[in-house]
Parts: sequence; C-alpha cells; structure tokens
Amino acid sequence: MPETIRSFIAFDIDNPQVLKKLADAQEALAKTGADLTLVKPQNIHITIRFLGDITPSMIEKIDKEMQNVAFKPFDVEIKGIGAFPNLKYARVIWAGIQQGEEELKKIFNQLEPRLRSLGLRPDPKGFSAHLTIARVKSGRNKAQLAESINSMIGFEFGKVRADCLKLKKSVLTPQGPIYSTLKEAHATQ
Repeated sequence: MPETIRSFIAFDIDNPQVLKKLADAQEALAKTGADLTLVKPQNIHITIRFLGDITPSMIEKIDKEMQNVAFKPFDVEIKGIGAFPNLKYARVIWAGIQQGEEELKKIFNQLEPRLRSLGLRPDPKGFSAHLTIARVKSGRNKAQLAESINSMIGFEFGKVRADCLKLKKSVLTPQGPIYSTLKEAHATQ
C-alpha cells in the first residue's frame, strides 16, 4: 500500500497582531479550567477543504486544480467566537469570519468539483468559513467555558489578506500536528 499524506487546503493566518489576539482569546478560554486542546497560533488557518489521506502522486494533480482556481487578493475579517456543534455540546471552538466569507465560499465552490473529478469524496461537513482555535476534550467546566465564549461573541480580531491558497501536509504527533506547505496557488492581481 502506498504511503499516504494527511492533507488539507487552506489560507494561513500570518498577521502577527491577529495571531496575538487569537492567542489571548485562547488563554481566556483556558482559564475556565475546561478540558481543551488549544491550536498552536502558528497552526491557525482557514480551511477551505480537508482532504484526508492522499497519495504522493495526487499532490501534482491537486496543485494543478488549485492553479485553475481564479481569485483576486481579498481581506478576511476575523470576528467573534463560537462552538461546533453548539455551546451546550461544544466540541470545537472557532473564531468567525465576517468579511471575506463570500470569497472563501467561491473558492471552495470552484475547487470542490475539481477535487471530486480527481476521485476525492465530497466533504460531508460542507464548507463553513471559520478558524479552529481549540478542541474540547470533555465536559469539564463546560458552563464556565460557555460563559467565556459568550463574552467574546463580538470580539474583533482584525483582518488578514487572503492571497495564497496552500496545500498543506499534516503530520500528527503526541505534541500536536505539524503542518508544512506542499504547494501554493497565488491570487491573480
């Protein structure tokens, strides 16, 4: 069986001020005593499409499809915090996307049929523009966690420029995932 690569397509968050505010929000969530795994700030990103395990031979094919996605550079405003599936049963804590959501959706809609034509299964969750900042491991202190999330519903983290779509490799380790960029597709000017 060929080696597989766990992968996804995303935009990185590379604005230091935005990352600092996200890290501050994570710290506030951690202070609730909830059982959380925080996403390392350097790993926070906007997922366009989780691919799962792909073979090395798929990398070039996926890259070719990414190069055919047409988009101009745009701003993404990150605002507010929430939880999937909901506050009562929080499993994932996310920062929301205000401005830029339509552009992200258009990129997903261009990419999805191309990826399906390569034999990739559709993403069962569909597309939801967000940044995962923490995962909830148990129900410990969930009332305090919900209160903390509610206190940041309208918090503004700032804007980032989306101009480079990336095919990322994810290596799972006991210390958390390690992400690296395999391919890039740049916006047209």
